[in-house]
Amino acid sequence: MSQDTAFRLQIQDLLDWHHAHADFETVVKDLPAKLRGVAPERLPYSPWQLLEHIRLGQYDILEFCRNPHYTELHWPDDYWPASAAPPSPKAWDKSVADFLADRAALKQLAADPAVDLFTPIPHGSGQTVLRELLLVADHTSYHLGELVVVRRALGAWK
Repeated sequence: MSQDTAFRLQIQDLLDWHHAHADFETVVKDLPAKLRGVAPERLPYSPWQLLEHIRLGQYDILEFCRNPHYTELHWPDDYWPASAAPPSPKAWDKSVADFLADRAALKQLAADPAVDLFTPIPHGSGQTVLRELLLVADHTSYHLGELVVVRRALGAWK
């Protein structure tokens, strides 16, 4: 196996890392619907807000990497849902599915030998695909930790 292939496999693995902490699938699994829109006392976010923020951040990074006509979102309004609760009973599952689909697209991007991980993205300001992949992994990990804390505070974590 070439060093390039090995490196790309490590980046792919990082995007759904589960070696040092709980992975996305574990953190979002089996959360009772009645708790998805509840922000615990003295904590600023509900599980829904964190899930959507993770999804929106990942989607934004994916779009930045693959869309030469990317338009920057507005912080913070475009990165956080307006409501603490999901807008519909199916919204949670759709958000999870969309996150997983976008993560798969990011993993494909990391695996594609035609994608130069080190050259600045033409429509960016110096960012590389590698930097964006590392950023999305870091961002997701950070907020998954918050989601575990919120679930613990709600009594919905093992």
